[in-house]
Amino acid sequence: MKLLAAVLALMISLAALDQTKAAELIMFEEAGCTWCERWNNEIGVAYANTDEGRIAPLRRVDLEAPRPSDLVSVQSITFSPTFVVMDEGRELGRIIGYPGQDFFWPMLQEILATLPEADTKAAKLGIN
Repeated sequence: MKLLAAVLALMISLAALDQTKAAELIMFEEAGCTWCERWNNEIGVAYANTDEGRIAPLRRVDLEAPRPSDLVSVQSITFSPTFVVMDEGRELGRIIGYPGQDFFWPMLQEILATLPEADTKAAKLGIN
């Protein structure tokens, strides 16, 4: 029984560790944000089904709530929405505001291009 508990604890720890290493698109948003709503309607509804969404899954963070402990290093977030691409605990880039879908996708792709190629291929194939 102790061995089973130890194995389970190890599996949970490894799963938590793996989550911190994966790339994420962090969307800092706040209630009543018109531009957040526009992003949700134009991009958010399909984001998870795109290559970009598989490479950097979306994580929403309330701009007015206390910052999650794994994001305390992300500074100077004052506008909503602000999109920050994180990988292995470090910021790769950000998009401040929502410039519309014609500009958002190329800006995001430019940031994601800085990820190691193996990570992006694995994510596209659903191997992560």
